[in-house]
Amino acid sequence: MAARWIETITGSFDDKKRWRAYKARVQQLPPSHRTAVEGIERYLMMTGPADGDYLLQMVDDLAELFERAAADGTLVREVVGDDPVEFVDTFKNNYGLAGWIGKEQRRLADAIQRAETEEKPR
Repeated sequence: MAARWIETITGSFDDKKRWRAYKARVQQLPPSHRTAVEGIERYLMMTGPADGDYLLQMVDDLAELFERAAADGTLVREVVGDDPVEFVDTFKNNYGLAGWIGKEQRRLADAIQRAETEEKPR
């Protein structure tokens, strides 16, 4: 009973365990791959989903991608390509989520569309 109450306030203990396990996996990566994952993680935190479950799934998959790349000897640039922002945005979009920025971009476009229909023809 007390654990449920505490989790209501602090969030799921399982999510915290998943996050710690993810961070431990990242620490095991070679330095170049770890640096890349940490940069991508930072970008996802700013632009990614607001929902913790989706974020945890994304970072778990990100860790797996870079673990495989490191095991295969694949260089970071070969994983992310020439445009790291495009790589991460494509990575995010594979989850069907555009994050809060995408939501706000859609809201802006909708507002402009509504404004356009409200304008009287000249």
